[in-house]
Formats: sequence, C-alpha cells, structure tokens
Amino acid sequence: MPISRQASESEFEASAMKCPFCGFANDKVVDSRESKEAESIRRRRECLKCGKRFTTYERIDEIPYMVVKKDGRREKFDRQKVLNGLLRACEKRPVPISKLEQIVNEAESFVIESPERERKTSELGELIMNRLRRYDKVAYVRFASVYLDFKDVKEFMNELKDLVKVKAV
Repeated sequence: MPISRQASESEFEASAMKCPFCGFANDKVVDSRESKEAESIRRRRECLKCGKRFTTYERIDEIPYMVVKKDGRREKFDRQKVLNGLLRACEKRPVPISKLEQIVNEAESFVIESPERERKTSELGELIMNRLRRYDKVAYVRFASVYLDFKDVKEFMNELKDLVKVKAV
C-alpha cells in the first residue's frame, strides 16, 4: 500500500526524535526514502548537537495484527519482542543481525498474510524455530528451550536427539 501523504520536515521535528547517542531532541533529516514495498520510510538523521548520524524507520499505524497465546489471550504482534527473543537466543553466536531481521520480517509477513489478521503463537514459534535452525543449531536450542517450555530434562534431550538425527541425515 503506498504512503498517501508526505509529512513536512517540520512535522517530524515536532515529534521530538531523540539522538540515540547523546539524547538531544533536535536533528535534521539528511536522506529520506520509501522502502521497496512502500510500507515504511527510512530516514537518515543527523544530531544537531553531537553530529552523529542514525536511521529511523517510520511505519503507518493501522489496525493491529494479533497473536493468540497458548492460554487464548490475544496480544498485539510486536516485532521488537520477537527480535529481542532472537537476540537472546543468539547471544555470543555468529549469527548476523541481518539474518535475525530477515526472520523477524518473515514472522511479521506470516502474521500480516493471515486473513483474520491474527496467528497462533504456536504457528509463529514454529516458523521462527525452523528459520533459526538453518543458521545456528545452538541458537535454535536456546530459543526452543524457552519457546517449547520443556517440563524436564528428558523432553529437552529428546529435542536434542531429533536435532542430531536431522543433522546426520
């Protein structure tokens, strides 16, 4: 969906974007462009105090996409929550952030493509685990241990055995 209007630079200045380096609330937009899918605007900004540059991504707010938890509760899909879980699973592992962003983008697309505007967290978790398994087995096991909520060591060992079998085949 194309972005219907371009906001003036002064409108964005009024939003009080803070510099992530020094916290100063004034910056200037150096470069601005739409994403390939025209779903967001990427802006390169320069802090007027420290001179450092940073990137912001602006998205259009719409009706939220939801995830259905195991207990039936509905929660708004949160890209950052998914990314945070992946970052924890990949801590001290050689998985590039670009791969994690790709997984988050695929997860978000999976939710967006749902005709009901919602997906079960079990479906979403499976998708994320399958993608993570391709990049790093240790990160996969870490993510699975939290996501699958193993009740005991035996369940955890069964998952590890399945992982070794798949690798051996």
